Amino acid sequence: MIPGFKRVIIGRPMKSNELGEEKLNKLKALAVLSSDALSSVAYGTEQILLVLVTMGAVALWYSLPISLAVLGLLTILILSYRQTIFAYPAGGGAYIVAKDNFGTSIGLVAGGSLLVDYILTVAVSTSAATDAITSAFPVLHDHRVLIALLMIVSVTVLNLRGITESATILMYPVYLFVAAIFLLIIGGGFQWIAGNVHAQTPVYGVAVPGITLFLLLRAFSSGCSALTGVEAVSNAIPNFRNPAPRNAALTLIMMGLILGVMFTGISLLAYAYGIAPNPKETVVSQIASAVFGRGVIYYFIQAVTALILFLAANTAFAAFPLLAFMLAKDRFMPNMFMVRGDRLGFSNGIIFLGVLSSVLVISFGGETENLIPLYALGVFIPFTLSQGGMMKRWVTNKPAGWLTPFILNTIGMLTTLTICLIFLITKFTHVWTIFIFLPIVIFIFRKINGHYKDLAEELRLDVTTEKPQPKGSVIVIPVAGISQVVKNTISYAQSLSDDIVAVYVAFSEEEKKKMGEKWEQWNPGVRLIILRSHYRSIIKPLFKFIDTVEWKKAETDHVTVMIPQFITKRWWHNLLHNQTSFFLRAYLFARQDVKIATVPYRLKK
Repeated sequence: MIPGFKRVIIGRPMKSNELGEEKLNKLKALAVLSSDALSSVAYGTEQILLVLVTMGAVALWYSLPISLAVLGLLTILILSYRQTIFAYPAGGGAYIVAKDNFGTSIGLVAGGSLLVDYILTVAVSTSAATDAITSAFPVLHDHRVLIALLMIVSVTVLNLRGITESATILMYPVYLFVAAIFLLIIGGGFQWIAGNVHAQTPVYGVAVPGITLFLLLRAFSSGCSALTGVEAVSNAIPNFRNPAPRNAALTLIMMGLILGVMFTGISLLAYAYGIAPNPKETVVSQIASAVFGRGVIYYFIQAVTALILFLAANTAFAAFPLLAFMLAKDRFMPNMFMVRGDRLGFSNGIIFLGVLSSVLVISFGGETENLIPLYALGVFIPFTLSQGGMMKRWVTNKPAGWLTPFILNTIGMLTTLTICLIFLITKFTHVWTIFIFLPIVIFIFRKINGHYKDLAEELRLDVTTEKPQPKGSVIVIPVAGISQVVKNTISYAQSLSDDIVAVYVAFSEEEKKKMGEKWEQWNPGVRLIILRSHYRSIIKPLFKFIDTVEWKKAETDHVTVMIPQFITKRWWHNLLHNQTSFFLRAYLFARQDVKIATVPYRLKK
């Protein structure tokens, strides 16, 4: 039943040699890896206005120069990450760049920040998509957490079906969103130029009493949330078709151009139409309503905006498993993140991301505004480390023409570092948790790495000198009575060793006598030891027996506890039986001097 359900949801298993077919062309890669960055258009301008409106509507004109500054930073980041793609064609982004140039510790800071950021990406995207839905349908406002969780489950299942299939599905809503925003910009711009807009627009350049550099920097840092997801292309180069670096670089440039035009257009329209942030209606919704009214086009724009915000989480689902794979390959994350699933994707990373982002949405109650500052800081820490790592690479290697890219990376590093500091100073109450999350994540990385090092050292074998030493074997069979299950286990044990002893734990003298008589009558050719338990415990008497040496022929013998177990035909039948064999195995696993074997007997009815 479960395998059949899995096939319906996930699809048929794919052969390993089909991996080449799971690579992305530029058109599909733009949809998968740019959905996060492009979707930030839906809330980037709004985040700037939310800060500025605290000084009154007259201050909203500052959104234009701030948007221009964000556009300049976007240009720097696109050009910088284009260099990173060609310098590190194996992917990994900030983690690989920082580790290669600054060492493992700094690399883990970048990798940990990115992992936290990808979890936040899913939470922010689905929360923002919920906001778009509730803007159009306010009656759903109280169900935002449930809606966001349903979105996370949907995108998780979509990615478990494989990156190519998810990309094919994603192409349409992503390009529909781009078309919808361009339609909004063209329509709104035409009405503005034609003089059909009569909104009260704040006068550009007018002095605002009480405005401070601190507040402007805070608004700028909030607007930089529109740049989240820019690094995803450089992280996921292995997902591209060959030549992968060239295709990734072209995809990055296309993404930058589309994002820049859409973000600038929305900021201009917000100013032209005198839009102020509204807690129950997004800025994009207000612009669309002002331009087209609440008709078919308005609901089309809201629908594709909600869809792209929902699918923006897919960028994280494309990048998180790949980064987790690289960290696992370096022994900083569990080996399970290196395993490809039925559809050749890193399924464990996909499921892990879905679960953690769901927990985050529940914890924050689906409030996008509470998540965005932490989310943006998680992006700009890797941005800064990546730019700094590239600076060091240019200075160290000094290839031909290195000075220009070095200057570009220096400008990028100083800018992103400044934004990190602005976030820390202006929004400390929102981002302080990163000082808890990040050290914990890095501590976990170190503990995992330490375990793998200890394991490798302990399991290392010198194949030239160390050979297996032959030993005797003593098999102990705990029995609960005389049955087909016990017969099956004894038969198997007799094929392995001549030194076998069965052990029965009796709770009364009468039970002890009766079992002894029945065993003697059956006479299976195996000695039976009957232990008396005064406290109705099977485990303790058995352990005491194992600790004795009367039945050990030599200290060098292997001691194997062979546990008989019947396997029920239907899963619910297990609920009707004591799980003695399960608990027995659980206790015996703690013993270093005992080997454990389970001999199953499958019931037919």
